[in-house]
Amino acid sequence: MTDSYLTIIGSSRGEYSEKRSKFLAFAHHVETTDEVKALVSQYEREYYDARHVCYAYVLGHLRQDFRAVDNGEPSGTAGRPILGQLNKHELTDTLIVVVRYFGGIKLGTSGLQQAYKQAALEAIAAAVTEERTVDVTVEVRFEYPLMNEVMRVVKDMGPRILEQDFQIQCRLVLRIRMGESQRLEERLRQIRGVTTCAN
Repeated sequence: MTDSYLTIIGSSRGEYSEKRSKFLAFAHHVETTDEVKALVSQYEREYYDARHVCYAYVLGHLRQDFRAVDNGEPSGTAGRPILGQLNKHELTDTLIVVVRYFGGIKLGTSGLQQAYKQAALEAIAAAVTEERTVDVTVEVRFEYPLMNEVMRVVKDMGPRILEQDFQIQCRLVLRIRMGESQRLEERLRQIRGVTTCAN
């Protein structure tokens, strides 16, 4: 299981023309289907005079939540080529919307597929991509006399401290890359009297 993934930062725009048809492509960083719906609705309102507003998205670090929408184009000619570009570039938490203005000349099935694919590629090429880590939260509980030993491990492994409560019964909430979380827990549990719980 991988604990990193590629996504885009913010948004970007690309454009492609074929036989007088114009394809405007917009890529966005998204994390929920609600964000996707809001952005698609926004483009449908903004480009109300366009023939088609097609899109595809991939969500989650495992890239298991995805959808491709043709919005009136022949089945598989719009959403799927856009999704194909997201998959080819291994992007997730990303939405690409392609708005098509018909130029009066039919492109045919393969021509449409190529045009939507190219438009999506233009938006990706204009985007800034970033590798992000999949992080987990580890809660640590211990008694105050164990503070120095616990903090030595924390300093050594460098997780982010989200919460800390140093009473007689102490509690730390740490954030660390998924691939490092098991080692962090093992090291902390080697200190007698320390308990951990990962979320």
